[in-house]
This record gives sequence, structure tokens and C-alpha cells, in this order.
Amino acid sequence: MRMEDKVVLVTGGAAGIGKATAERFAEEGAQVIICDLAEETGKKVAEAIGVDFNKVDVTDRQAVQAWVDDVIAKHGHIDVIVNNAGIVRDGQLVKFKEGQLVGQMSEADFDLVISINLKGVFNCAQAVAPQMIKQGGGVILNATSIVGLDGNFGQTNYVATKAGVIGMTKVWARELGKYGVRVNAVAPGFTATEILNAMPEKIIEGMKARTPLGRMGAPRDIANAYLFLASDEASFITGETLRVDGGIVVGT
Repeated sequence: MRMEDKVVLVTGGAAGIGKATAERFAEEGAQVIICDLAEETGKKVAEAIGVDFNKVDVTDRQAVQAWVDDVIAKHGHIDVIVNNAGIVRDGQLVKFKEGQLVGQMSEADFDLVISINLKGVFNCAQAVAPQMIKQGGGVILNATSIVGLDGNFGQTNYVATKAGVIGMTKVWARELGKYGVRVNAVAPGFTATEILNAMPEKIIEGMKARTPLGRMGAPRDIANAYLFLASDEASFITGETLRVDGGIVVGT
């Protein structure tokens, strides 16, 4: 029960890694509150694992602040936030065929991914930081990706956000360390979440083949990394990005 009596927020907690993270922290005794835009799914997940749910758009600063204020009013403290919410909208910067421009990443797709994956993390961290400072400590955990470190074909927007999250993590670790607030990031590799259900089996097998450990990561693998970084076992770790990727190097 490493997280007994701890209040933990998880964004994007209705599915995938967010759901697994909420489950894992709850197993360790935490009072977990998840948020997501998928209200119906989020409520079902929350009921199934015994946590609380709120519908929150992480791009909406006022909504995020209202959520955080409500948690503080009910529980009196916030010990951990896992900034997990994120999306993908892939596309090449420019796509040429037979010497002609035939496609490119849209501005709308670029802006949407930046708004959720990067600004959403900023909004949530900025909302919880004052409370963590007042109470003398806390942990901010940010979802990045191995592609934020290595890059990836067709993901200009997504890679930009995940690289940005790594940068923000380092800045916040420096700014908040003197208040006892630790800030770290987790960089998952290929992970078996619901997103992969629509992918051809050939692509999934290719992902496994490129991973030295020979399998996809499970959401629980990533959740375990968040749990470790949130726990007192990681009390001298801040400003770091932990790869949880089975040894893969993207592009090889």
C-alpha cells in the first residue's frame, strides 16, 4: 500500500494507459480521481475500479482549475498528478508523388495535438503546483513518448508535443524542487492499448519484431513506472524521462 492516503489525479483515465494507471494506484491504496472527455466510458471505468470520475477538457484552463479546486475542497490535498491525456493526428509535413505535392499535415491537426498534448499538460501542472507548494510537496508525472526522444516518420505534431513535454519536465523540476515537488516523465514504447485495435496485424507484428524484448508493452508496464516515480522509493529522482519501451530505438 505504497500510496495509502495519497490523492492522485489521472488525466485521460478512461482507457489505455490512463485506465491502467488509475487501477494500479488504487491497488496501492490511493484515492484516485480520473478525468476524461469520454464521459460514459469514464464513469463505467471509475465505477469498475472504485475511483472518482470528472468530465474535464484539459485544454480548457477554467475547467481544469475548477476540477482541481473541487478535489482540494473535498480531500484537502493533491499528492500526485499523472498528465496522461493525449491524442494522435498523424500526417507528413508534405507528401509528394511523381514530383507533385499531394498532401500535407493540416493546420487544424497540428493545433489540436499541440493544444491537448502540450498545453493540456501545462494547464494541469500549473493548476496543481500551487497546492503542492502550499502542502510542502507533491509529484507531477508527464506522459511523453520514445518518439519525443527519437522522432518518428509522419508525426511532426505528436513528436513536437512529446519533446516539449520532456523540456517542460526539466524546467519544472528546477523551478519546483525547492518546494519538495518532484517532476518526471515516462516515455512508453509500443504499447498495446485500444488504439491498436484498428491497426493491421502485420503492423503490430512489425512493432513486436522491432522491440528487443519481443513483445508490445502492456498498459500496466507503463502504470508501474508511474507508480514507482510517484512513490517514496523515487524520492531523489526528478527532472528525468524514464523510457519504458522494451529496448526499442525508433527507426531501426
